[in-house]
Amino acid sequence: MLGNNAARILTTAFIAVSDCTKRCIARSKKAHMKKLFFFFLLLFTATTIWAQQPKKPVIERTSFRKDTFNIIKYGAVSDGLTLNTKSINDAIDACSKKGGAVVLVPTGQWLTGPIVLKSNVNLHLQRNALLQFTKDFNQYPLVQGNWEGLPQMRNQSPISATGAINIAITGFGIIDGAGDAWRMVKREKLTASNWKKLLASGGVLSDDEKIWYPSESSLKGSKLKNPGVIAADKTGDFYKEVKDFLRPNLLVLTNCNRILLEGVTFQNSPAWCLHPLMSKSITIRNILVKNPWYAQNGDGLDLESCSNVLVENSVFDVGDDGICIKSGRDAEGRKRGMPTKDVVIRNCTVYAAHGGFVIGSEMSGGANNIWVDDCTFIGTDIGLRFKTTRGRGGVVENIYINNIFMKDIIGEAILFDMYYAAQDPIALVGEKREPPKVQELPVTEETPQFRNIYISNIVADGAEKAIFVRGLPEMNVKNIVMENMALQAKQGLDMTEGSDITLRNVQLYSSQTDPVLNIHNSRNITLQKITYPKNTALLMNVSGEKSRGIKVLNTDTKGAKKAMDFTYGATDAAVSSKR
Repeated sequence: MLGNNAARILTTAFIAVSDCTKRCIARSKKAHMKKLFFFFLLLFTATTIWAQQPKKPVIERTSFRKDTFNIIKYGAVSDGLTLNTKSINDAIDACSKKGGAVVLVPTGQWLTGPIVLKSNVNLHLQRNALLQFTKDFNQYPLVQGNWEGLPQMRNQSPISATGAINIAITGFGIIDGAGDAWRMVKREKLTASNWKKLLASGGVLSDDEKIWYPSESSLKGSKLKNPGVIAADKTGDFYKEVKDFLRPNLLVLTNCNRILLEGVTFQNSPAWCLHPLMSKSITIRNILVKNPWYAQNGDGLDLESCSNVLVENSVFDVGDDGICIKSGRDAEGRKRGMPTKDVVIRNCTVYAAHGGFVIGSEMSGGANNIWVDDCTFIGTDIGLRFKTTRGRGGVVENIYINNIFMKDIIGEAILFDMYYAAQDPIALVGEKREPPKVQELPVTEETPQFRNIYISNIVADGAEKAIFVRGLPEMNVKNIVMENMALQAKQGLDMTEGSDITLRNVQLYSSQTDPVLNIHNSRNITLQKITYPKNTALLMNVSGEKSRGIKVLNTDTKGAKKAMDFTYGATDAAVSSKR
């Protein structure tokens, strides 16, 4: 069956066709016959796109026995001083052994070390319950884990589970990961007074005095390449020397099935906040995820190699990517071979973040069958962010994004970038960045792919650039449809190495109009019904010898002072125009 969006499109098309047919018969005019053909084409296109969509996933729900294990009965004390690690874990163990139920965290402030969830346990926080994780790093033992898609030694996560079935964290309370004790901080991201206050708290500075670290151990780890990566030549003493640098994610759920996160606030994570890993049947709803906007690696939600996921009615206000799809990094990710797939994200809001909805860059296992609907991004660095680089491999495809509303986007509203360089998306003050060196390489298993992505009904009120596409010479960003969009930005479209890309019914209101559309070394590009500002200096610049098959349809090119310019080997044969 077709979804609601498909039904609306088809209904509109049928009405239009019927009306146009009547006029054609009555008046027998050639212009109306052209309109009839256009509407039949619209009907065919809509039917094809929506019919090709896979079925949305079915997520198995959690269920728990009606019994309660109050942590107070296991010795927990709410005074902000007593370490309740043993009491809380004892309650969880007892609950799981008796078939599971609810472990209750009552109103109060509960200091604790790492907590391990067990099967059939619902950790429930009452309103005004604060589960505060300790700043004492000694309470977090080094364990084998996973970081940025690679097996690594890490400090044990404040909350974790491995191989658990039917688990939940619910309620109305707050879970605080004490991340401010762990994270390094860049000087450029703080005011002068805040930087002075941070220095007074202790810690050490990098050699250039631009980054604050909480300890010498943390600073030492920062000077090494992937210090946490598990290797035969690394001893336990080596990891201990850089222990403070190996920050844990707040919540890591590995190889778990039937997960529910609902109602709770997760905040102040040492690194990523929520990290389901190789897990399935996940429901996340009505949660709030908070990190300082300057939080290094302070992602909100990272779904890595997960399947059958629903994320809805949640708010993310974090220091790195808001809602992010991952599937392992480079050879390790390809070896794992577990894409993140069958994911529905809807009715979510993202405030401060590097990206509102993000795929990558660790996507070596692939990502497919993902729906993102009815979300709002306010003040994010980038709105829709697709990022990867050579070496990753992996295929990202069958992504359906609809009804996204953006405001005050600092960088690009929509971005596809296959030259990701592990940098903040917005350059800091005084930071110089060189563009990547462009060269065509052979296609191998290390070559990533972005393809078959459909984006519709997008509004962006303010951005540096409306749309940015940067593919590889050997592997273009391809088969992308972007339609029904109204984008206000300083710059319009900037496309390099794209193929089989369609922009349909797109309003590009850019303040810089020389040009509005910049297309370089791209082919089979369809620009249909494009609206642009009055008195535009140059509508479109086409460059590069490889540019060809660019179609401009149903677009008034006469509204610009100059319609097209051809540079760097491109010729006017690359473009055809038809009203």
